[in-house]
Amino acid sequence: MLELAKKLALYGFNNLTKTLSFNIYDVSYAKTDREQRDYIAYIDEQYNSERLTSILCKVTELIGAHILNISKQDYEPQGASVNILIAEGALSESQVDETCNLGKGISGYKETIHAHLDKSHVTVHTYPEAHPDNAISTFRVDIDVSTCGRVSPLKALNYLIESFDSDIITIDYRVRGFTRDLEGKKYYIDHDINSIQDYIDEETLNMYDAIDVNVYQANIFHTKMLIKEIDLQNYLFNQDVYELPPKQRLEITDRLRKEMIEIFSGMNIYQK
Repeated sequence: MLELAKKLALYGFNNLTKTLSFNIYDVSYAKTDREQRDYIAYIDEQYNSERLTSILCKVTELIGAHILNISKQDYEPQGASVNILIAEGALSESQVDETCNLGKGISGYKETIHAHLDKSHVTVHTYPEAHPDNAISTFRVDIDVSTCGRVSPLKALNYLIESFDSDIITIDYRVRGFTRDLEGKKYYIDHDINSIQDYIDEETLNMYDAIDVNVYQANIFHTKMLIKEIDLQNYLFNQDVYELPPKQRLEITDRLRKEMIEIFSGMNIYQK
């Protein structure tokens, strides 16, 4: 259950902090220097700060939070970042940022914003990557959704997975702090959870091999997912799969799979 149990009446504010963290990897085959540069340029354009801001605004809507402030940045030579400060309750007219793009800056708001800075926020950072000695290019997205109170970041889980081309996904969910009921009893979590996988659409989950490493007594949950099937055409950049001889197709597919396995396991298994 995502919602706070109705039978549990709290004393004061819900002080639990719930954080959902993602690492999402997209892998592509780009052999030449030109192809690698073009791939990086494509990723930078496809996932620039404007597009990422739109995604995070939708995340904020899905979890039932309200935007306080937005900060975004595109980097040279590559990459982008967006940070959104959010609140659980509705905002006053002076706090509303109708642009959902630029924000008003921290100094333009009341002191309540600073109270949310380390507890309620949504952030994304992108890391396109290529190396001249490797025909495999990667695109990594790091996402953090941190909330306090009744708002749950798990509500945005499936939307975030669907918003990116995800070959490898690493997800962490943790609940920190405690809240109290009317009698003063402490609660270190306000909802039932056995696995992050329980909150992922079955159709999506069937596309991946997934494993869990959970520390239940610490309210820490960890799931890693690796795409099962490789449709080679989806991994070729500016190239038709039918232009390649069958042997080369197999070789490229093998290289892609090995790269994914290494990223998934966090070890250089195949590299000498």
